[in-house]
Amino acid sequence: MSRILQISDTHIVAPGALTCGVVDTATALRVLVQQVNDLLPSLGPIDLAVVSGDLTDHGIAEEYEHFCEIMSGLRLPYRVVPGNHDARGPLRNAFSDQDWISSQGPVNWRLDLAEVSVIGLDTLVSGQPYGALTPESLDWLEAQLAALAGFPVLLMFHHPPVKTGIAPMDAQNLRDATRLRQLLQVYQGRCRIACGHVHRMLTTSFAGHPLIIAPGSAHAVTLDLRQRAPNSLTLEPGAMVLHSLDPVEGADFTSQMLFASSYDGPHPFED
Repeated sequence: MSRILQISDTHIVAPGALTCGVVDTATALRVLVQQVNDLLPSLGPIDLAVVSGDLTDHGIAEEYEHFCEIMSGLRLPYRVVPGNHDARGPLRNAFSDQDWISSQGPVNWRLDLAEVSVIGLDTLVSGQPYGALTPESLDWLEAQLAALAGFPVLLMFHHPPVKTGIAPMDAQNLRDATRLRQLLQVYQGRCRIACGHVHRMLTTSFAGHPLIIAPGSAHAVTLDLRQRAPNSLTLEPGAMVLHSLDPVEGADFTSQMLFASSYDGPHPFED
């Protein structure tokens, strides 16, 4: 079975600082890393962790250094895709020793596992909160899907191409997803789409495939469904998502949320 852990929206700032003046994202990520390590014996092998954007809050070198220092304790290999709070130059420098990161252009990558190919896409539009896929990225994706020829795919990127009902976030989602939709509608294999950005766990579909939006690792976007709702955060518990694909023919992906902090148990079901 292939298992991929999705961590999202870590928003790491400089050591000692708080994100938005209120969120200790560094401590939250350290707790998440420890929780993952503690869960590994009961979860079984996990092939990869992917951080689906907004690794840092301001996209500067000091923040990426802090992020990498915290993540160095994770007992899993991991990859990342950029979010709107990231910056490609400093991100590339932080991962310059990794063979999966491109030296120029969008930060797109593909990793083939036993039962699934994981594809990371770059939706960053520098200086903007919303996302977009460049023609270069879409051409690259088309070529990857053609080569995979129906093999199961987990497609991961930051900005959702769907509305969530949270108006301030919907204004910042993926722009012009027409060609992406067309590419995925004709893909004949199993496909699950996994995004971040909204800091909340949501499930829906896009182009005929299930789409999961992962919660944030430290804080949430406020759940306010009024049309003129302000953009704000709440200090809800951090969480992550484990995506799994069973090799049994006809099996589909499962995606389950895991809390990013420790809790009591297990206790037997008996009086």
